[in-house]
Amino acid sequence: MLNPPFADDFCRSARWAAKSRGRVQRHPDWMLIATAVLEENGHDIKFIDGAALNLKKEDIRNEIASFKPEIFVIHTTTPSIYNDISYARLCKELMDCRTVLIGPHVSVETENTFEIADDSIDIICRGEYDYTLKDLANGSALKEVKGISYINDGRIIHNPQREPLDVNELPFPAWHFIKPEWYRDAGKRSPFLTLISGRGCFGECTFCRDTPVMYGRRLRLRNPELVIDEIEYDYRLFPYLMEIMFETDTFTASRKHVEGICEEILRRDLRITWSCNVRVDMDLSLLPLMKKAGCRMLMVGIEFGTQEALDAVKKGITIEQTRIFADTAHKSGFTIHGCFMAGAPGETEESVRATNNFAKSLPLDTIQISGVCAYPGTEMYNWAKERGYLVPEDWSEWVGKDFEQVTILNYPQLSKKEIDKLIDKGLKEFYMRPQQILRMALNIKDIGDLKRKLYGFKSFLGYLKKGGS
Repeated sequence: MLNPPFADDFCRSARWAAKSRGRVQRHPDWMLIATAVLEENGHDIKFIDGAALNLKKEDIRNEIASFKPEIFVIHTTTPSIYNDISYARLCKELMDCRTVLIGPHVSVETENTFEIADDSIDIICRGEYDYTLKDLANGSALKEVKGISYINDGRIIHNPQREPLDVNELPFPAWHFIKPEWYRDAGKRSPFLTLISGRGCFGECTFCRDTPVMYGRRLRLRNPELVIDEIEYDYRLFPYLMEIMFETDTFTASRKHVEGICEEILRRDLRITWSCNVRVDMDLSLLPLMKKAGCRMLMVGIEFGTQEALDAVKKGITIEQTRIFADTAHKSGFTIHGCFMAGAPGETEESVRATNNFAKSLPLDTIQISGVCAYPGTEMYNWAKERGYLVPEDWSEWVGKDFEQVTILNYPQLSKKEIDKLIDKGLKEFYMRPQQILRMALNIKDIGDLKRKLYGFKSFLGYLKKGGS
């Protein structure tokens, strides 16, 4: 199981595959859940997180030669697809081994992937791949395995799609293959681990990749008891953990789910700190219970500062809901990280500036601003491609120079270059305000907080020094 190296500090597991401005590195949680499924079925696994360790191709060559795999599974992303295929080619050069690709990009661009792979890959797993890999490893005939595409007699065969699995049947991630300290994020208390308490999302956001491509629009949530069992498992493995990050796309989508998890944490008297992803239209009456159960930070998809932009991407929220959420969460004592974007359909320089100003008007502790990244399989991608607004002419151009995160859209009224400049300006204006510097300084509670802030500041300065995007 390979999470391949690409460029140094390239983050493969994030929603935008790129070298982030904050130099974040996220855990390969989805892969490690699938790895645990394989281990549960008695298979001998070698897991390599080449991305987190910034390994070189020669390192991977040595690992392949030593382990001699029968099946070689490679995670893929859009900007790194040529690089990822090269590892399948490397394996084929070394031994007779079945090569399998997984991930959102190959799930959508299946035929193109076979075309550019030049016979170096055998199978592509489309969508949710946990049980697909299990069937392959257990020796099922290819024609019987749902959710795969493969070549037979020179023709690409697409088997029927696999039905969404029962998330309560899944084992805990095979964390024993990694070390938490390999992963960094200036906003998290390190070392930390991620936890996925459910799959799927009810949202219709046109820029979202994983919901339409990988996990579907039906929300599938794990039983709260299992979720807390996983937290206890995490702390048994790594007693020194400082935080759990719920990476569930919309952790607060179900009141019952949140209440169950918080009440179980309190019932077991777990003294833990955790953070989660939320929407601004969550049930705000849950906040006191979440705080009592140890929730520290809310990562919220605010996205844009104009209603027109929010409606253009089908976010399903209002500007007023955002203000109410931010004020309530701030008064409740939460750290708030706001996620913003630039480049919605119809955006102008004025509307992007409005988003930047909106961010400054809210009681937010930290923010990120990203150019909308229209990945294959999203409604935004299809819309932009039909109108000629996509900048890249090649998959590798889904990131900018030095593999940085950039926008890939170019509109008649707002160019890619203008969007990138406005993003950099928005970040500078937000973080360089005296009141924001003071706010962040006052949030430093211990030496760990200080180290995180210094890492984030150093990463941000390094990005700006290179000229931003």
